[in-house]
Amino acid sequence: MDSVSTSEESYGLGFQASPYSVDESDQSPTKTAGSGDSFAFCRTNSEASTDENCSSERGLGSPVSCALLKSPTRLALSRLGMKHHKNVADDDDPETVDLELEMMKEKFSKLLLGEDMSGSGKGVSTAVTISNSITNLYASVFGQHQKLEPLHPDKKAMWIREMNCLLSVCDYIVEFVATSQILQNGSPVEVMTSRPRSDIYMNLPALRKLDNMLLEILDSFEATEFWYTEEGSTSGKTRSGSFRRIIQPQPQPQRKEEKWWLPVVCVPSGGLSEKSRKNLRHKCNCANQIHKAAMAINNCILSEMGIPESYIASLPKSGKASVGESIYRYMNAAEKFSPEYLLDSLNISSEHEALELADKVEASMYTWRKKACLAHSKSSWDMVKDLMDETDRTDKNHVLAERAETLLFSLKQRYPELSQTTLDTCKIQCNKDVGKAILESYSRVLEGLAFNIVAWIEDVLFVDKTMKNQQ
Repeated sequence: MDSVSTSEESYGLGFQASPYSVDESDQSPTKTAGSGDSFAFCRTNSEASTDENCSSERGLGSPVSCALLKSPTRLALSRLGMKHHKNVADDDDPETVDLELEMMKEKFSKLLLGEDMSGSGKGVSTAVTISNSITNLYASVFGQHQKLEPLHPDKKAMWIREMNCLLSVCDYIVEFVATSQILQNGSPVEVMTSRPRSDIYMNLPALRKLDNMLLEILDSFEATEFWYTEEGSTSGKTRSGSFRRIIQPQPQPQRKEEKWWLPVVCVPSGGLSEKSRKNLRHKCNCANQIHKAAMAINNCILSEMGIPESYIASLPKSGKASVGESIYRYMNAAEKFSPEYLLDSLNISSEHEALELADKVEASMYTWRKKACLAHSKSSWDMVKDLMDETDRTDKNHVLAERAETLLFSLKQRYPELSQTTLDTCKIQCNKDVGKAILESYSRVLEGLAFNIVAWIEDVLFVDKTMKNQQ
């Protein structure tokens, strides 16, 4: 991944870069409604809602002194790229500047109103609104981009400008830390200074870097040996539809369904040159590493979000009833539990079935955890995580909960393109933390873009291999 430039000069992070590595081992985006009433986040579907809700300066994650916020207006305008309009007479038309300011005001108002245009205060929380804004911005910019080619300049400028505006909220989500300073007389003294909150300080620069790398990968496909044609206009040498496959470290069967709406890849009759083929594989590896890094960040942020009470109240009374008789019998009877063997025996035929199983297994896992804790304590559910450390490891409910967790992990590894589970969706919908909402939605859309790039490259390599076999 070294050959892909990681310059961040155009982003203006405002704080030091994180030592986060994109080689971290192992979530696209997304269908989302305009309100908090319905959420359906999907990791690989880029045809999300195209309502553009973005730009905000609201949503402080922690108290901050006004004296520390120096010239917020100037910072916001700089984030929007308005610094280029200082000399309007020389650079831009005043009407263009006024139009951009009006657009910024409109989007900022929608964000403050929580998408409730009546102004009655019945809108969704700021965290949910910003999450929707990032998701919808991604859909507007990348929703119709389905080829390995540079992003349109206007779309790219829109993505950078709008994301800078939304991410500028993180500049004001700070925490106070003690630092040492030396007075003029030489005596040391400890003072409290502010810095970005630790999760933002570590993850946001990494996400910025991944974002820049993905855009540069797309920009590198300006002149290629392959090309695209719409379905129905291909010759007999190529098949209609897409050759998209599940990207896995192990060999996996090709998907049965065809992505008929995607353009068809075409390669020369003799196939791609060895140089082009090697370059494609390298970029595929880079995009795959970016996908894993974004997924790791997204999983980490989701795990830090609290479990909503509404989800706890909806848990089934019996974990056995949730997963079904056959799965429960194997999980309960097997001395050495093998989640891979269990998944193979289930013969899952579609992603819908895999997602349905993931929801059931996750619900049963928390049901068994709850029973294991309540069997040893009368404490409330809020204490469940702490009590798990004190629970007897030989307890039947505890063993079943651990096996359900390993089964869920294996299921997500086998189907990395799965939509987010009911619990993840509920966490996002009920989350009130603006910082976590930004990090979760940003990592989710980058994960989706990386997944699509890998899939598009795999399509080209698959067509090239098919053409060579025909020769």
